[in-house]
Amino acid sequence: MDDAALIEASLELVAERLGDPAPLVYARLFAAFPELEALFVGDRMGTVRGNMLQVTLDCLLDFAGPRAYAHHFIASERVNHAGLGVPSAMFDQFYQTVIATFRDALGAAWTAEAEAAWQRAARALVAAAA
Repeated sequence: MDDAALIEASLELVAERLGDPAPLVYARLFAAFPELEALFVGDRMGTVRGNMLQVTLDCLLDFAGPRAYAHHFIASERVNHAGLGVPSAMFDQFYQTVIATFRDALGAAWTAEAEAAWQRAARALVAAAA
């Protein structure tokens, strides 16, 4: 399996087990970076958080596959987030937060191959968008 297929397969398992993973992803993010929670004060329904997670997953899949747009999109989002006071290193940490949340949710179903695929996509996207 290529990286995109491995990521998609693990996403399907996450969806089966968790439904919407956004609450768990953001709980982990806010536990690690409590100062970020204030940026979502107006997101009472979780719509912004859900959209951000979906865009993150789309970008990782793009970078594991065709690499058509994600690096440009993420480079511009780094600038947007810097304007909100989110440093690039903290912005980039979101990928690891997503990966750790999914790894924990899947337990033994999270394979070494899936881990490697997610990490390759995240590292390459961070490097390309820097």
